[in-house]
Amino acid sequence: MRLLKSTVHPDLANLDGTMFHRKAARGIILNGTDILMLYTERYHDYTLPGGGIDEGEDAVAGLIRELEEETGARNIRDIEEFGMYEEYRPWYKTDFDIMHMESYCFVCVIDPELGETKLEDYEVNNGMKPVWINIFDAIAHNEHTMANSEKKGMSIERETFLLKRIVSELLPETQQSVA
Repeated sequence: MRLLKSTVHPDLANLDGTMFHRKAARGIILNGTDILMLYTERYHDYTLPGGGIDEGEDAVAGLIRELEEETGARNIRDIEEFGMYEEYRPWYKTDFDIMHMESYCFVCVIDPELGETKLEDYEVNNGMKPVWINIFDAIAHNEHTMANSEKKGMSIERETFLLKRIVSELLPETQQSVA
């Protein structure tokens, strides 16, 4: 899968030390200029649905499982690779120094109606919910949060980068400007 971007957290002077490797699969589901996102009240941001790939699970199987759990998506199909976003972050537990995160992003199609979600307790507590939103509104919202929030981290930067890349590569030129 092509590498879209590689980032290193500013608190990391180098990549020396013990490293924890985490792989995630994220779904890009478009309906015109609307995109299926997860809104998280705690962080006041929009993120692509998806999450960690389990041990022994391939990326597509992880994508399907995560989309079903987080959004209630049904009949996930026509799955195509979009690209991988890589990041290195400090790890704040004693077992490792650095987390190396690889987010494998896929474009796919789902049935129009979402089913029930199976969110984890922390996701419910953080106020996470699936929403369809205009992609330009999601970008503007995340940019506003990045400019005005103390809570922002590398995740919102990743998501905003990916949203802009989705606009430039997946939307027809006639839809690439803010309406």
